[in-house]
Amino acid sequence: MAIFQPEKECMDREQLKKLQLERLQATVKRCYDNVAVFRERMNEKGLTPDDVKSLADLAKLPFTTKQDLRDYYPYELFAAPMKDIVRIQASSGTTGRQIVAGYTRNDLDMWADAMARQLAATGADENSVVQVSYGYGLFTGGLGAHGGAERIGATVIPTSSGNTERQIRLMIELGTTHLCCTPSYAMYLGETINEMGLKDQLKLKAGIFGAEPWTEDMRMAIQESLGLVAHDVYGLTEIMGPGVSYECDKQNGMHVNEDMFIPEIIDPDTGEVLPEGAFGELVFTTITKEGMPLIRYRTRDLCTLNYEQCACGRTFVRMLKPAGRTDDMLIIRGVNVFPSQIEEVLLKVSGDEITPNYQIIVDRVNNTDTLDVNVEMSEKMLSDDVRSVKAIEDKIVNQLRSTLGIGAKVHLVNPKTIVRSEGKAKRVIDNRKLH
Repeated sequence: MAIFQPEKECMDREQLKKLQLERLQATVKRCYDNVAVFRERMNEKGLTPDDVKSLADLAKLPFTTKQDLRDYYPYELFAAPMKDIVRIQASSGTTGRQIVAGYTRNDLDMWADAMARQLAATGADENSVVQVSYGYGLFTGGLGAHGGAERIGATVIPTSSGNTERQIRLMIELGTTHLCCTPSYAMYLGETINEMGLKDQLKLKAGIFGAEPWTEDMRMAIQESLGLVAHDVYGLTEIMGPGVSYECDKQNGMHVNEDMFIPEIIDPDTGEVLPEGAFGELVFTTITKEGMPLIRYRTRDLCTLNYEQCACGRTFVRMLKPAGRTDDMLIIRGVNVFPSQIEEVLLKVSGDEITPNYQIIVDRVNNTDTLDVNVEMSEKMLSDDVRSVKAIEDKIVNQLRSTLGIGAKVHLVNPKTIVRSEGKAKRVIDNRKLH
């Protein structure tokens, strides 16, 4: 697969570190001079921008959290005057109050480069037709992918999300080669296309799927249903949007755009920087952002970083798919449970009996946490007897107990009874806060 900017993506690590330090020093000074709360926190630590003399000094700087973006909403974390802010984007608000991010013209150019690198890594070029089925608007997905597709000279179909039958019709009639959407929507598109018997009319080569967690088993299911190669992309509105890191054709981790962002792995409890290869919380520092640069932003995503050079030739560090988030982890009867663990079990035991559509319901009855998992049966299962259904439920219950260490109730429900999502899937309902 082509490399969009080989002089940057394959840069010698020592050269890269030198560039990172120059950009880090400039960013710290920019924040110190223009963001009051950052300057106050630096002063509390007895630090000034002149104290950043090496990349190791990054660990001395204060963290930034999502709560900061809420507390200083809307513009107090901006480091550029409003006359230079050419766009506002916002988070989906799935984990609390919506937050905003501001972009200068240069920020948008850098973002387009980042997403162009992702598209090129999937084989897209000026001859490709890219269908962007992420939502357009305040959510960064649609416009982020759109900017990258235009940067490589591809033909863009800005369908946004929704109206699935029209999406499929356009996909076939306009010859879509690359699809950009959430993995749950890709699953839904594949399910619908196969029900309509249209798979053989597709020209899809690759897909770029992000904005929500997904497993390797889900990747395999998407690739099978749509007949493409599924690539992971990672991003946060706070840092930029999709394209903070991207997956090449080797599918062995997402390359962090290290000329734009410096990643760290910290202990989520102590904040201590962990050694290379350790598992912990991912932290990012932006080093090219002008509108809203963030220093040591705590993503709450849990993963590891791999500094070995990838077989694709890129030298950028690879982050492995996040294993979960510290803020979406469920604590059930004292046990840490991530929704991705449950999804992985379901996809591994699915066979022909169940579909990948499920919902997790957590509640509290008589002061004890309960865990129920609703899973859609396949059409095939509808014709089976009750004993077969019970056998599959018991099989999933045993697998979940083995994986999670706690018991759960599993309910096979009729096909199409769990609400489909054309954006981010609502996989977890936690009713405990109602009590």
